[in-house]
Amino acid sequence: MKVSKLAANLIGSEIVKIGNEVNELKAKGAEIANLTIGDLNSNIYPIPTKLKEEIQKAYQNNLTNYPPANGLLSLRKEVSRDLKNRWNLDYDPNDILITAGSRPLIYAVYKTIVDEGDKVVYPIPSWNNDHYAYLTSAKEVEVKTTPENNFLPTADDLKPHLSGAVLLALCSPLNPTGTMFTKEQLSEICELILAENKKRGENEKPLYLMYDQIYSNLTFGAQHFDPVSLFPEMKEYTIYIDGISKCLAATGVRVGWGFGPAHIIDKMKALLTHVGAWAPKPEQEATAKFYEDSENVTTFVDDFKAKLEASLKVLHNGIQDLKGKGLAVESIQPMGALYLTIKLDYIGKTKPDGTVIGNSSDLVFYLINEAGVALVPFSAFGEEKSDPWFRASVGGLDIHEIEVMMPKLENALNKLK
Repeated sequence: MKVSKLAANLIGSEIVKIGNEVNELKAKGAEIANLTIGDLNSNIYPIPTKLKEEIQKAYQNNLTNYPPANGLLSLRKEVSRDLKNRWNLDYDPNDILITAGSRPLIYAVYKTIVDEGDKVVYPIPSWNNDHYAYLTSAKEVEVKTTPENNFLPTADDLKPHLSGAVLLALCSPLNPTGTMFTKEQLSEICELILAENKKRGENEKPLYLMYDQIYSNLTFGAQHFDPVSLFPEMKEYTIYIDGISKCLAATGVRVGWGFGPAHIIDKMKALLTHVGAWAPKPEQEATAKFYEDSENVTTFVDDFKAKLEASLKVLHNGIQDLKGKGLAVESIQPMGALYLTIKLDYIGKTKPDGTVIGNSSDLVFYLINEAGVALVPFSAFGEEKSDPWFRASVGGLDIHEIEVMMPKLENALNKLK
């Protein structure tokens, strides 16, 4: 049966493929330490009690009709206030758009700014930019990053590619690495964007920056920086992606928000009206009530991120212990989000059955079957399958499960020759 060219050539998620394998094995009784999904085990990390109570109350009060296209005014006001109090960012409620999590926002940014053949620049590894570029028929420019720079792009990396580009997509703390821009790194990139826009004529599209800071509250001893706080003139060019999915352990509650230049936000709102990507009204009402007292957010986040940091430290220290035993592994000190970046330099090694680990996907499925450990290769984030780096998400496990997992990982790697 014929389908559209877009649908025919759409590539499925490698993370979903790995997740399906894990779920099938678990259904058969296998014990798998699932470090794949950027989600949270809600029994280990439940949403805030007050948020849950307010959601239930909103449903009991029958707030089940359509919300406004740009989100409840009460929520947009609270987001505006929180942005000012937490990050000293001044955005009017009318410059804020509420959607069902952050994904519709990212899609809307691409569709609002990018025409077919327009140049879009983003680093690799990064989450899903390759798919959004495909969905908008963009001319994607993938900028390879290095472990020496914590897999974050530098101004020198980006500079050769910004001429003629209409969108630069950045994320900090970064999915998949859990690393963050320093003030100096982000400042140098902002200076490039401002300089590029000064070159452009009145009839040319500006170079916009999509800045995904959905993990901005989940940082460990490092300070989060954002473009407009560093350079107020960046406000004309920056569209932020944010929301409660990660900071309130509320991935399934589906409340996200974007904010930026009014003419961009208005078009995003119009686009998503036709898509119907609204956050449910009860969840919006509850989030507004929760954010009325900023201490609700701060208290929950401080406790939540301390638990995540503890798990990440156990995993990082475990990998470093394996490195100390002579295994070909490495990990990068986590700075934020849910993720640890791990190097498993075993591509090309031979399994006990005599077959060879040909690429990162082979190693993933070997470890699932041999060690009961599931990771995501950086090939899911735009890197080559020959790349030996992997994302490990700790959101689905408790510390004990991570500790039990480490000897199994060590044993499986030691079997590769």
